Amino acid sequence: MFRNKTYNRRKILIIFTVVTMILMLLAVRLVYLMVFCSEYYGQKAEDLHERERDIKAARGKIIDATGTVLATNRTVCTISVIHSQIKEPERVVEALSKELGMDREAVQKRVEKVSSIERIKSNVDKETGDRIREYGLDGVKVDEDYKRYYPFGSLASKVLGFTGGDNQGIIGLEVIYEDYLKGSNGKILTLTDARGVEIENAGERRQEPIDGNNLHISLDYNIQMYCEQAAKKVMEAKSADGVSIIVMNPQDGEVMAMVNVPEFDLNDPFTLAPELQKQGASPQAEEAMQTEKAAQQPEEAPKDNAQDLLNQMWRNPCISDTYEPGSVFKIITASSAFEEGVVSLNDHFFCPGYKLVEDRRIHCHKRVGHGSEDFTQGIMNSCNPVFIELGQRLGVDNFYKYFQRFGLLSRTGIDLPGEAGTIMHDKKNVGPVELATVSFGQSFQITPIQLATTVSSLVNGGRRITPHFGVSVKDSQGGLVEALQYPVQEGIVSSETSKTLRMVLEKVVSEGSGNKAYIEGFSIGGKTATSQTLPRSANKYISSFLGFAPAEDPQVLALAIINNPQGIYYGGTIAAPVVKEIFSNILPYLGIEKANP
Repeated sequence: MFRNKTYNRRKILIIFTVVTMILMLLAVRLVYLMVFCSEYYGQKAEDLHERERDIKAARGKIIDATGTVLATNRTVCTISVIHSQIKEPERVVEALSKELGMDREAVQKRVEKVSSIERIKSNVDKETGDRIREYGLDGVKVDEDYKRYYPFGSLASKVLGFTGGDNQGIIGLEVIYEDYLKGSNGKILTLTDARGVEIENAGERRQEPIDGNNLHISLDYNIQMYCEQAAKKVMEAKSADGVSIIVMNPQDGEVMAMVNVPEFDLNDPFTLAPELQKQGASPQAEEAMQTEKAAQQPEEAPKDNAQDLLNQMWRNPCISDTYEPGSVFKIITASSAFEEGVVSLNDHFFCPGYKLVEDRRIHCHKRVGHGSEDFTQGIMNSCNPVFIELGQRLGVDNFYKYFQRFGLLSRTGIDLPGEAGTIMHDKKNVGPVELATVSFGQSFQITPIQLATTVSSLVNGGRRITPHFGVSVKDSQGGLVEALQYPVQEGIVSSETSKTLRMVLEKVVSEGSGNKAYIEGFSIGGKTATSQTLPRSANKYISSFLGFAPAEDPQVLALAIINNPQGIYYGGTIAAPVVKEIFSNILPYLGIEKANP
């Protein structure tokens, strides 16, 4: 009996001790949660009863060299509904379908969807948003947002690029400088009860947005306009497929203008240009494009042929398309020969109208030949046999050595997306015929921007510059955030070679095949070119002219390329006058004075 009582007491004591310890642990845990973790769990509880909406940051502007705003923002609205707060669903559907011009069934489907917040439509103009606010509909939210706006429509469309429905850059400078331009969105936080209904008089908490920075670029609105006018004029006159023009400062690589006509409307980038509409998208593709435009969500891109046509319209040929440069490339061949010491201005050549290379008779553009000529006359005449001989004197190894040194075998690094690289023969596959054709600019392809950059680097004293648009990034108050810097490679040719090159190219314009680019009183250097596209049987040509001024100290360089002109197609006849027209406008504008007043 005594033993049973002692056992029971011990048992009770053990139970009491265990219970006490458990209670103490729970108390400690409770104190820990209430004191040390109160902030964490309080925030989680608050989060469960908070609804979050974005306050969109204003995207930074893109501003040209003159201070002209080329890309800015317009206030628009995003219309959303909160299912748990809607008291009159039929009235909501009726009002939204009417004001937004949307199908009633589509609106009703979104209004009836059980979700914390459902977006009905974005990029709604502010006037429509204000009218929807005036209805006073419970559960309907009208949040102000920003939509990208381009004041000059199609100006420099393939350079500036555009943004999508989320205001994020899609192509062009808009996507390259996205991190500078985009800013940081703010937030609106509202308290709700367990049913998701906003608590009256609970107020809102706001986290203010941080607007994006402004991008200042080298492109000059006035020069771009001059170039676009000249491009449209020659395109119409010659019924050409397209015209591309680059104007840049050969000393530092700043691009003043880049034209690719036809351009497209930056404020309506999902509508095909008339030229492409003629190619005919399928009905399904057209429907997909209209859906895309309505939703303004480029990440859900149109399908089929429509998207291919849009990509074609947005493509920037100056940087993304390669072509046979033709005789403009003779500038590179001449530079290589001068540097290697295999030619001098006093060397004499004979052109019978062709040159035999192995079993091939490669013709000069002047079939009857130029006869006896020195090197200066050879480049003035754009004589193929002269440059074939220079290629033979250089040899394959030296030719490729200078391709590498001049930067032709790598991309320029321009601050635009989609730059293509040079398409060149593999060195081991270059025989005498390939060497001959490369020497006067055929049988390989480069981009227009590569050609303009390389020639700039050869005539500026021998500094390989990086072409670019971005100059600086500033905040909305004008404070400098970052001055943009670009690589420069010194000494790709000697100053003597560069000086000689400038001199002979000035004679090409003043006395030779580029005489239609001559402007009285101005010293202009340049080179003409006429090349044929593949397949040769199609008989399609590319006419081009590259010019720079003043010839003694180049401050501006222009390259004009005309694709598939009808009728007369020689570069010296139709492309050189385009650069003459551009220079006639921009040389005085840039403060470049006549050499002989």
